[in-house]
Amino acid sequence: MSNQVLQLRKICMTYGSGATSVGALRDIDLDVSAGEFVAVMGPSGSGKSTLLTLAGGLDKATSGEIYVENTPLGALNINDLARLRRRAIGYVFQDFNLVPSLTAVENVALPRELDGVPFRKARRQAMDALRSVGIDKLADRFMDQISGGQRQRVAIARAIVGERRLILADEPTGALDTASGDGIMEVLRQRADAGCAVVLVTHEARHAGWADRVHFLKDGRIVDQAAQSYDPTVLLELPAN
Repeated sequence: MSNQVLQLRKICMTYGSGATSVGALRDIDLDVSAGEFVAVMGPSGSGKSTLLTLAGGLDKATSGEIYVENTPLGALNINDLARLRRRAIGYVFQDFNLVPSLTAVENVALPRELDGVPFRKARRQAMDALRSVGIDKLADRFMDQISGGQRQRVAIARAIVGERRLILADEPTGALDTASGDGIMEVLRQRADAGCAVVLVTHEARHAGWADRVHFLKDGRIVDQAAQSYDPTVLLELPAN
């Protein structure tokens, strides 16, 4: 379908070979359309982060095919895959992957500049993204001058800057308190409502509550899914525990 931004078809991922091989993902099928917010939950080792890594084109599946906006990732060469990631995919890593020698605004603007966006426009877009996550006043600080939670917000701003059609977030609230985490969930929800496809990996049921549906992974397989049927902003009114 034309509005499907992400499609996973019979995805398997195996690490190693022979008797020592480990199956991280087994026969995964998943569709995420424009405007959808999908959460993936499961115990540690269930394959959640591997799923995001493959969906973002950061690794190649052992078998199966992944499509981003109807483009098969497996058919792209290294340069074309890098170009697609810069233009279409925003990725929030657990360990941030920020450049310590760059300021917050420079980190966020970097993928736009690499894609040929003029400096002033890239910086303006970066400032808008930092403002959306509440840290635009820290734009000119380096990474060793801000807290872990603030660095996490910079990473999220980098993932949503520009016209990304697919946002992949791997535990994006791990370094944030409850109120700040809810604020980030609200930003991701707004991006989905604006037409992005958003996939969130989380251990927190509270955060999964912002999604349109939740998929549950166990031993590398999707074993269940549930759809949400309420306005997720009610979560802002709930106590932390």
